[in-house]
Amino acid sequence: MSALLCPGDPEPVVVRDPQAASPLLLVCDHAGRAIPRRLGTLGLGPEDLERHIAWDIGAGALADRLGERLGACVVRQAYSRLVVDCNRPPGHPTLIPEVSDGTAVPGNQGLAAEQARERIEAIHAPYHARIAALLDARPGRPLLVSVHSFTPRMGGQDRPWAVGVLHDGASPASRRMLELLRAEPGLTVGDNQPYHLGQHDHTVPLHAQARGRDYLELEVRQDLIADAAGQARMADVLAPLLRKLEDAA
Repeated sequence: MSALLCPGDPEPVVVRDPQAASPLLLVCDHAGRAIPRRLGTLGLGPEDLERHIAWDIGAGALADRLGERLGACVVRQAYSRLVVDCNRPPGHPTLIPEVSDGTAVPGNQGLAAEQARERIEAIHAPYHARIAALLDARPGRPLLVSVHSFTPRMGGQDRPWAVGVLHDGASPASRRMLELLRAEPGLTVGDNQPYHLGQHDHTVPLHAQARGRDYLELEVRQDLIADAAGQARMADVLAPLLRKLEDAA
């Protein structure tokens, strides 16, 4: 265990089926909402730790369901994004957010550099090291698939998209997935909505773009995957489309 984590704390990285044959590697940066015991609750109440500020609701379970259907490896982060955000580069102002969607996080206020470094070394670095090792171990050109979810309403605005694809305009897999999603009946699809891939992101730039590899970053609206039935329905939609990308990889 690190200086931050103690016995009884979960390991930061959860890996499902590391020897899977699929060329897809599914990752979920915000799957978990654990907090190291030494940090208590970061000064937040239980209701805040259930909200989207703490994790990507439903995303980890959806990633696991997709991995099962596709026979693909899944890598999930166990700790809350409020402890350290694994989709932010070290040094980014929201790597350890002091405020998230208007909610102050007392346990993140005024951290010393050493305290921030402990969180990076214990949680952020092992997660990205494991992704890199799994990509390096896979034959050919594996496709990184990053799975996220988004809150249906933020900043006073409704977000109507069921699924969004985030990209920088130079991703064949992203273009193909947009085509496939738009062909699905009754599905409202976001092209770089509700976010766009940018400088605040870390996982796709580090593990795909920096390696000259293609990628896919998916955002799914949280009310659609908040329970097991919704997760199964969305996996039924997405898995066949991902299979088409897999066949082309």
